[in-house]
Amino acid sequence: MRRLPWPRTLRGRLTAGLVVLLAVSCAAVGLAAVVELDGSLTQRLDQQLTQTGTRFPESLEHHGRLTDDHDGDEYGDTRRMATGTFGARLLDGTVTNKGLIRSGDPSADLSIDLTAADAGRLAALPADGGARTVHLSALGDYRAVASPGRDGDVLIVGLPLQPVQATVHRLELVAAIVFGLALVAAGTVGALWVRWSLRPLSRVAATAAQVSELPLASGEVVLPARSPQPDPHGEVGRVAAAFDRMLGHVEDALTKRHTSEERLRRFAADASHELRTPVASVRGHAELALLHPDPIPPEITRALRRIAAESARMGEMVDDLLLLARLDAGRPLGREPVDLTHLVLDAVTDARAAGPEHGWTLDLPEEPVVVPGDAHRLPQVLANLLSNARVHTPAGTKVEVTLRATVDSALLSVRDDGPGVPEAVRSGVFERFTRAEHHRHPNASGAGAGLGLSIVAAVAKAHGGEVSLDSRPGSTAFTVRLPR
Repeated sequence: MRRLPWPRTLRGRLTAGLVVLLAVSCAAVGLAAVVELDGSLTQRLDQQLTQTGTRFPESLEHHGRLTDDHDGDEYGDTRRMATGTFGARLLDGTVTNKGLIRSGDPSADLSIDLTAADAGRLAALPADGGARTVHLSALGDYRAVASPGRDGDVLIVGLPLQPVQATVHRLELVAAIVFGLALVAAGTVGALWVRWSLRPLSRVAATAAQVSELPLASGEVVLPARSPQPDPHGEVGRVAAAFDRMLGHVEDALTKRHTSEERLRRFAADASHELRTPVASVRGHAELALLHPDPIPPEITRALRRIAAESARMGEMVDDLLLLARLDAGRPLGREPVDLTHLVLDAVTDARAAGPEHGWTLDLPEEPVVVPGDAHRLPQVLANLLSNARVHTPAGTKVEVTLRATVDSALLSVRDDGPGVPEAVRSGVFERFTRAEHHRHPNASGAGAGLGLSIVAAVAKAHGGEVSLDSRPGSTAFTVRLPR
């Protein structure tokens, strides 16, 4: 069954099952009718043989003459014999006489030819008066009866099976045509009926397909309208009702999630905005204390410098969180021509100054690559990628920055030959607060809060682009695609 071209859809399987069951039923009815007709006609033929008796083969013994025996029985009477009647006389297993009544000729034709195989078949018939089927080479299939004669011989009379076989074959042909038409009609009507019955299920499938194409991962999602409810007492109706209830639960969950995300975004934005002032104040007071003209103990000086450094770091983190909150809220960025070639040159110069222990190389096209974007955010993308390569790789690592332009996109790639990003970290490397410095370089220092790559992904997405990671030991590449 697995090798058969079975339909894949439920509608096709139901229709095919209906046609198969009908075909089996038709075949059973046709077979029963053919067997019954064949048996009935053969039984009538046997009755006719019984009524005929042995008069014809007895006449062959007397060469067709009409004679009377001592009991007064008449020999050789071929009248009222059916056309095609065959008679034969056997003595000691040898055919001594044979004849056939042909159409339109009341006399017997004694010139028929029997082969040795035919004679053997006739001799093998039991002389018990029972009807049996025998095949004669020159005449075809016959229903024959062998009876013992008065002279120790065996008298055989037979009638042709050809009329019975012709009638049975005609019935087989008519049944095949009628059942074939019935199967075609039943298949067509059944397919329409199954399609009509499964319309609610088709609407459920169409709704499920629409839901599967919706961006359910983020943002506010509006689920498609529910389909009309079919009969709730049927299987299809129960499936449709359960599916609609599930969609209602999903819609409620998405609405609650979206509301929670909006509340969290507002909180992050408000908190970041409110934290900027006290952080700047703490940093300002620490720097002001360091400028005091009176002598300050070394311990106090060191503490004030740490306060100023951590305040600056916290201020950068607040700015990053505020930027992410703005990007999550969908606030539009600037749209002006940005020369990526010039941006790469400046960013690599700054990175070389911050990390002279690394090897920095450039691969730039001859013509400038210009894209529409925010001139303040795109430099932050490259700066975060270069900082990531510098902080999370050991000294001596080679970092290559490549810029390529296609017809509709600009590809910016930062590749290093460091230890690579482990597979356990790759799936969440662009999520917020993901810190993998201990996976790439255990001695890394100066690592941030894990917001750099999430900012890269958010800014690229806000520009209609994307960022991807390809990492293995000895080769890690972050590629940013920006539309031109």
